[in-house]
Amino acid sequence: MDIRKVFGANVRVYRLAAGLSQEAVAVRMGVDRAYVSAIERGRQNATLLTIREVAQALGVRPADLIVEPARNRSLDRKGS
Repeated sequence: MDIRKVFGANVRVYRLAAGLSQEAVAVRMGVDRAYVSAIERGRQNATLLTIREVAQALGVRPADLIVEPARNRSLDRKGS
């Protein structure tokens, strides 16, 4: 899976779990809401600094945002 899509999907999951809007995350990061939207849609190629900023805005570890969903990882291991 494309890492931008994985990152974006995870950002959306954690944002919704935190009860935050894209606008609220954008304000915490000091960016435009459209930037957060592009991240969530996998259209934005995030830098390491951006990953850290998003993680801080959501109160999660940066690693939590780039790990593939568990169902995909378990399938990958079976094929090894």
